[in-house]
Amino acid sequence: MKRRDFINYGKLAALGAMLPTTAFASGKKADAPFNLNYAPHFGMFAKSATGGPLNELDFMAERGFRSLEDNGMKGRTVDLQKQIAARMEQHGMTMGVFVAHTIYWSEPNLTSGKQDYRDQFLKEIRESVEVAKRVNAKWMTVVPGFVDLRKDEGYQTANVVESLKQACDILEPHGLTMVLEPLNRRDHPGLFLSKASQGFEICKAVDSPSCKILYDIYHQQITEGNLIPNIEASWDEIAYFQVGDNPGRKEPTTGEINYLNVFKFIEEKGFDGIVGMEHGNSQAGKVGEERVIAAYREVDAFK
Repeated sequence: MKRRDFINYGKLAALGAMLPTTAFASGKKADAPFNLNYAPHFGMFAKSATGGPLNELDFMAERGFRSLEDNGMKGRTVDLQKQIAARMEQHGMTMGVFVAHTIYWSEPNLTSGKQDYRDQFLKEIRESVEVAKRVNAKWMTVVPGFVDLRKDEGYQTANVVESLKQACDILEPHGLTMVLEPLNRRDHPGLFLSKASQGFEICKAVDSPSCKILYDIYHQQITEGNLIPNIEASWDEIAYFQVGDNPGRKEPTTGEINYLNVFKFIEEKGFDGIVGMEHGNSQAGKVGEERVIAAYREVDAFK
């Protein structure tokens, strides 16, 4: 599933009309929490918890999930954001990332160094601070956008770093962190940021607790593989993980990545943050949703 498939703000806003009047409740005892803090997306359990996003949150909590990830949170109505935050607080759940700004998939913005693009980016970061406050989020996703073919990579990097430094001036007083996501160039050709080492270099140059790496294991398996050594090498700048198996970008156990070993490694390193479940379901319907839960139980069984 491609990132842009998650970010359809018009459809997300329409979910406000689907709010339930009562919480989902199966009547059965809640499942034990997972070892790692996995965060599903809305829609992942829509067949098992009908009636809207609040019912899905109830279902997620009941099945042992302790967080939510919602790329499109910024596009939801303020009222719905508040209701989601209240329901998450009721369940003791943590809010994961949402996308903080307009992502340029086919033209250079931050790499170009042009002031109008930088101004737009910083304006959207300020807006995202308010969203983060509303939903109790600590992290937001930033993607620097498309390459500028008219500039050497060093100049592009300098332009991106300067924009991110200015964004950190906005985020630091609020204790918020933007996480830079390297995306593979097979699914997203032409994007500037693709490797963990590149994200590491940028974060070191920005030198702020408000600028870290979102290490998407799916993307990095495609880009460079060698997952555990690369996670180790960039560890100091990683604040967040996302998950999807390859090929197919479905739940763990459907592809080539040994998620049991990868999760064991990051847990032993002391990671206590969120692991976002940014993938599709390999099977349709309730059966597929139960398979997603079962897959996470399998790869979480490292203790």
